[in-house]
Amino acid sequence: MQARVIEFANVLRRNGIRVSLSENMDAFRALDLLGISDPLLFRNALRTTLVKRTGDVKPFEELFDYFFLGIGQALDALERKIMDELGLTPEQFQEMLEQIGKLLKEMAGDLSELTKALLQNNRGELERLLRQAMEQEMQNGTPDSLRHTPYTRMMMRLQLDRVQSEIERFKGMLQMLGESGEDLQNVMRYLDERMRDLNRLLREIIQQEQRKQGAEPRDYSQRSALADKSFSFYTEDDIRRMNDAVARLAQRLKNRLSVRRKKAVRGRFNVKETLRKNLQYGGVPFTIQLDRRKKTKPQVMLLCDISDSVLNASRFMLQFVYSVQDLYSKVRSFVFVAEIGEVTKLFEEHDISTAVETALKGDVIDVFSHSNFGRAFEQFHRNFFPAISTKTTVLIIGDGRNNYNRPNDWVLREIKRKAKQLIWLNPESRMTWGIGDSEMPRYAPHCHIAEECRSINQLYKIVDLITP
Repeated sequence: MQARVIEFANVLRRNGIRVSLSENMDAFRALDLLGISDPLLFRNALRTTLVKRTGDVKPFEELFDYFFLGIGQALDALERKIMDELGLTPEQFQEMLEQIGKLLKEMAGDLSELTKALLQNNRGELERLLRQAMEQEMQNGTPDSLRHTPYTRMMMRLQLDRVQSEIERFKGMLQMLGESGEDLQNVMRYLDERMRDLNRLLREIIQQEQRKQGAEPRDYSQRSALADKSFSFYTEDDIRRMNDAVARLAQRLKNRLSVRRKKAVRGRFNVKETLRKNLQYGGVPFTIQLDRRKKTKPQVMLLCDISDSVLNASRFMLQFVYSVQDLYSKVRSFVFVAEIGEVTKLFEEHDISTAVETALKGDVIDVFSHSNFGRAFEQFHRNFFPAISTKTTVLIIGDGRNNYNRPNDWVLREIKRKAKQLIWLNPESRMTWGIGDSEMPRYAPHCHIAEECRSINQLYKIVDLITP
């Protein structure tokens, strides 16, 4: 167990929590006294001996869960969740699984091991298959490692497209049987949830492995480490290095924009016009027609959640917007917690550090109130909605945690109908969307794009979405 504790301490260090050798020794002595049989005592012993600062408690708890509890607990949580959603007791749930098992035997064609384990809720087999795929990924990678994300590579390795097809085929067989009633409805709902559960579980496994590895190999530079690290785990030193990261990201965006505008000046090959122009030559393209329409600089409206739970992400995003605002014909920036306030003039009249700190410290809105996305959206609709046009890209940064207030998701529906694009970047893991007071399942369907954005590297991948 000492080796596991040392490995866990290294994970904490790689994620910004300071753990010294003496604190490792304190943890060993505490575990000698308390033992490891009681999970709660084990967690509390490590938290007491390894964590010194209040701000490190939350990342410790998350890293502990990822490191020690792993896939097994995630599978247990998914089982409890689906039983609650279907309103079934454990006995009723087991009866439904047995019914599915009988139907699977009657189904024509071979099913993949993953599909059978998933539909029959065979947790041991599921864990084995997923761990096997992850070990292969970590050891071997794939020829497409540079072109695909870990999630995409794992999807291909597990053949999730085949699993989806087999589940749909199974649903079709149920419909052909012509059965009806509450039992059939529960089975159909169960089938719909299983694929979503598998995707959530896959993302969690990848995150677990990345956390164990510290999200970056040891030989990477500090700059690379900062780009991969979750905003939630930024240390004070990381925050001070943000300006350099912001400058590099802004330059990347400017370079992409420059290439696109050059292409617009030269013109793009217009197939329809070329064919029409050359009809007199029997379709032989003697005269080439180009579409010389230039892309106009769009308008951007940024709504940034600056509550404590996403403060580091908000700080970075405000710095980013400040750095690239000259790329757009008009940028209007807003911050909100429970109420919303505009900071556009603040950004125009002050340098980057002064503008961002003023926006965050409470001079514009009350930053000490509890988050209320619904109220902020309603105020935005009442005061600023007319400014949105078909050229406007609306960008929202926030975790979507609404403290169980009215979500007012109708505001996003109206924005989507009127704006060119509505993009939501969430600094929380996608697996937590919809858990607790998160309203993301309500908000995401009204967005053109809703993506997890927890690090600078994730933002690099999303940057094309906001490029004019």
